[in-house]
Amino acid sequence: MKGELLLFSSVIVLLQVVYGCPDKCRCHSSTNFVDCSQQGLAEIPSHLPRQTRTLHLQDNQIHHLPAFAFRSVPWLTALNLSNNSLSDLAPGAFHGLQHLQVLNLTQNSLISLESRLFHSLPQLRELDLSSNNISHLPTSLGETWENLTILAVQQNQLQQLDRALLESMPSVRLLFLKDNLWKCNCHLLGLKLWLEKFIYKGGITDGVICGSPDTWKGKDLLRIPHELYQPCPLAAPDPESSQPQRPGSTHSVVLRPPENHNSGERDLLECELKPKPRPANLRHAIATVIITGVVCGIVCLMMLAAAIYGCTYAAITAQYHGGPLVQTNDPGKVEEKERLDSSPA
Repeated sequence: MKGELLLFSSVIVLLQVVYGCPDKCRCHSSTNFVDCSQQGLAEIPSHLPRQTRTLHLQDNQIHHLPAFAFRSVPWLTALNLSNNSLSDLAPGAFHGLQHLQVLNLTQNSLISLESRLFHSLPQLRELDLSSNNISHLPTSLGETWENLTILAVQQNQLQQLDRALLESMPSVRLLFLKDNLWKCNCHLLGLKLWLEKFIYKGGITDGVICGSPDTWKGKDLLRIPHELYQPCPLAAPDPESSQPQRPGSTHSVVLRPPENHNSGERDLLECELKPKPRPANLRHAIATVIITGVVCGIVCLMMLAAAIYGCTYAAITAQYHGGPLVQTNDPGKVEEKERLDSSPA
């Protein structure tokens, strides 16, 4: 009898673990949806139904995600952790979620992300990191993002975004980048070039608005001409480490430029965008040439007309004044005319 009761109680506990619903959560077994939102939770509930596909934990007070935080729900496909107080995510926080496709971490207090944080999410398609305080995204963050189609990082503290990270997302179609502290210098040229190609292929983005320097503050990164970008200064290798040691020599002589305390500031200024005269547009140049040719032609025609008019006027004037002079210079004709005038009628 005792053995039967023990077996029965074990079965009940097992059923509660598999099909039960944690306190302060609402479980919908027909859709495998568990809603634990707006419950003031400080940690992930235990004993979540194993068959859960969608889990809502938004609007709680969860500060930390430990490693293997969701080991009890390996079939999870959508996870909403928005509007919590998350500031610390353990490197293995999402380990075991091989089927997760949608992850919402918006409106938290995240400052940085561990480079391997999402490596256990090969099926991830939508990632929302907006409205946090993230200042840097590691290049290796998206090593497993071949299936990612939507990435949202707007309203953070980002100043740069490595092109290599974007190139690790070949399937992305929606990219939200606005309302960051984008520093539009030479280091952002790679992002500009990638975005132009992304848009050309049909991708959609809300754009990058420059936060600095003052020259480009408030300007759209995509509207800044390429020719205003200058190459970033390369970091000079250490001469002592690169120069081979000669056998038998105790030390090597290394030529160094004189130290300058303002070298760091100079490199920073060289990296900034330096406005320079923009090259003339070819269409504008052709239009200018055509207009200039037309004006010159009109002026030439006017000069030709004036010359013809002047010559004609001079000829008429000369003919008018030249007739009487020719007549008065012939004495014979004058005498004959006088004789005819004096003869009786």
